[in-house]
Amino acid sequence: MAHRSKPAAVVQSKWRTPEDVNHGAGLIGPNAILQLLPVLERAGGVPLRDQVMAAAGLFAPPSDEGMMPEGPAARVHQALRAIEPEMAPSLAWAAGERTARYIMARRIPKPAQVLLRMLPAALAGPLLSKAIARHAWTFAGSGEFAVTGPLTFEISDNPIVRGEVSETPLCHWHAAVFETLFRSLVDPRLQCVEQSCCATGAPACRFVLERGRGRNP
Repeated sequence: MAHRSKPAAVVQSKWRTPEDVNHGAGLIGPNAILQLLPVLERAGGVPLRDQVMAAAGLFAPPSDEGMMPEGPAARVHQALRAIEPEMAPSLAWAAGERTARYIMARRIPKPAQVLLRMLPAALAGPLLSKAIARHAWTFAGSGEFAVTGPLTFEISDNPIVRGEVSETPLCHWHAAVFETLFRSLVDPRLQCVEQSCCATGAPACRFVLERGRGRNP
């Protein structure tokens, strides 16, 4: 897919490893699956969890250490949308909130969190955006992640929706991760809106954080 040209100020990150290059497959953070499984259990018990995993060809949770191939993660999210199309947005959103809380508990140092909360939102927002770009593999896998504004992100060729076709954006997990991080560390009034999605035919999934009263996915 041809990517649009971006202004010089854009921060881009495309994480690849020798394994990724050699096998032609991207890697992603295992929380793309691990934080979804408890949500599935609460919604439909072990049968729903196992049904979604089996449909994705996954019969055991991934390790929580290091990275994992993006293919199984994408298939789990896509299987959820196929099996439970009505519940999928809210379940993916809940998994995204859990992922963000995991990141704050395990990946962002406490002093950095304190500093972000103390800074004005106009300064804290760009700092958090840069930190996210440096760890884009967590969200984007082999897709190309870009910060196109202080509170605007794009994922071109997003692997989590790759090959899917939809009339509406599908990336509730991503939006929830971004919203939860920014509401917790920058401004509690922020909400994340996916303005465009690869699944709808757009060249990139575009996420914009803006002030609002919050909403349900």
